[in-house]
Amino acid sequence: MDLTDKVVLITGGTGSLGKALTKTILTRWPSIRKLIIYSRDEQKQFQMNQEYSNEKYPAIRYFIGDVRDLDRLRRAFTGVDYVIHAAAMKHVHIAEYNPDECVKTNVGGAENVIKAALESSVKKVVALSTDKACAPINLYGATKLTSDKLFIAANNIKGFKDIRFSVVRYGNVMGSNGSVIPFFIQKRKEGVLPITDAKMTRFNISLAGGVDMVLHALDQAWGGELFVPKIPSYRITDVAHAIGTECEHRIVGIRPGEKIHEEMITSSDSFTTYDLGKYYVILPQEPIWNLDDFIRHFNAKKVPDGFKYTSGDNDEWETLETLRNLIKEHVDPTFTP
Repeated sequence: MDLTDKVVLITGGTGSLGKALTKTILTRWPSIRKLIIYSRDEQKQFQMNQEYSNEKYPAIRYFIGDVRDLDRLRRAFTGVDYVIHAAAMKHVHIAEYNPDECVKTNVGGAENVIKAALESSVKKVVALSTDKACAPINLYGATKLTSDKLFIAANNIKGFKDIRFSVVRYGNVMGSNGSVIPFFIQKRKEGVLPITDAKMTRFNISLAGGVDMVLHALDQAWGGELFVPKIPSYRITDVAHAIGTECEHRIVGIRPGEKIHEEMITSSDSFTTYDLGKYYVILPQEPIWNLDDFIRHFNAKKVPDGFKYTSGDNDEWETLETLRNLIKEHVDPTFTP
């Protein structure tokens, strides 16, 4: 894929992944025509502009706008080639307390992105999902599953337009805003790390891994795929020991809507799931292209019926040593256990 002379728009572009995508795109394709950061928080845009200013990076643009606002999206999508949809309400407990707001952003916003893309010259849309969208038990996961379904089904209503919609689903992004590792690093100053449940596990992916996956989908998607990475899991107790061995590890109980283990592929998904090597892909039950051609092109291997991919039953695990190395590399270069 070559983004030279292309126009890319990132919704929620001031978030952790949006900023990581911005850095990668501007580094790999310095001759990109335009990179549009679309988000609703002017303070975050102001702060991001200190690092990625239009003076230093002439291709970058900052658009204030909400994915709930269809007219603003239509205007922002004018002349755009590729859209990466990263805007969402993502905090489980906040969504549980403010359900209508979560639905407006995560479901209504997805519908608006699809409508604006279909009404413009956009060629590809990659939407970000979450492990919580797999067999959801909380509102956030339910809205993101709905969003996934909307983007996948959008390929069925595109008519003769040259546009492809796909989805990427992954676990907790190491060091992202509001995630457990920076939270624990902050809390260890107080000497107490609050642990929800000692049995809890989570998938783990770096920001760089998330960026690579989005760009892979942007480049390789035929339309309708839901990509899932092969990534390690960690035990929440190992994260606590890696960060604050000397701290008190206080069990506080799970919050509303939380799972003990996360899932990314259920046994019911297995019937349309294929192994692509670095990634799994869940295909639509009725793809708009020939399945045999897809299998040959990607050397895709069907997973066994009943296969499932969960953080608690993973084959690959982070250790105390790998966690500490990853924290130093991806979260806080000054970190010491």
